[in-house]
Amino acid sequence: MKILIAGGSGFLGSALTNSLLADGHEVFILSRNSRISSDGVQFIKWDAKTTQGWGQLVNEMDVIVNLVGRTLASWPWTASTKRDFHDSRVQPGLALVQAVQEADHRPGIFVQVSGINHYGLHGGLADESTPPADDFLAQLTVQWEAATKSVEELEVRRVIVRSAPVLAKDGGLLSLMALPIKLFAGGPLGSGKQAMPWIHIDDWVGGVRFLIENENMRGVYNLIAPTPTSNAEFNRSLANVLHRPYWFPMPAFVLRIFLGK
Repeated sequence: MKILIAGGSGFLGSALTNSLLADGHEVFILSRNSRISSDGVQFIKWDAKTTQGWGQLVNEMDVIVNLVGRTLASWPWTASTKRDFHDSRVQPGLALVQAVQEADHRPGIFVQVSGINHYGLHGGLADESTPPADDFLAQLTVQWEAATKSVEELEVRRVIVRSAPVLAKDGGLLSLMALPIKLFAGGPLGSGKQAMPWIHIDDWVGGVRFLIENENMRGVYNLIAPTPTSNAEFNRSLANVLHRPYWFPMPAFVLRIFLGK
């Protein structure tokens, strides 16, 4: 297969690309600069806003994967930062849809990656039928997913992947999450009772590939480890693995001072 990955040079895209290459697929990545990597991946320059210079490539693609979006690990969350979170997700999605609309030959599947932030901060169990919450992150996923919905009208199979935070030994959020523990300041954040959902990078890649390769899969899927875990339980396990002490909670007001709302 030929797979086009928008935002494929990051943590998730790199892991997915390596898996696809290992099985002989061709990968094309929409990125800020054009180049051909040593493993044969073609990086195609785009502005993440229009189809100029790359849109015709969609005619050759079997799969499109949309991973574009500024990382949420960008603090503090000012009004400008939150606006960038929105624009960096919605504008690229609209450009991808336009490219599909203009193509003579359309891909068989469009994978829209989103997040389980969709369900809000209530901490209870949720599934694909649970309505979105009304907080900022939940509504961000709503707008992110809506930006590419119209590909379904073009008879392209669309899969929405709502991911839990993806963890790996190298890359992703884990190094940031482990930093206070490594500095002997580990403990629960706030009350520690809040849910700490996660998924391992290998399981995430396997899940996305399963959804791509099975033609009867369409609609929304949550990629998340099956056992509910609290922040306190997760940090305690992480401290044990790193052979560090597990101390007192980090007060919520201190987190707000440094990270914002």
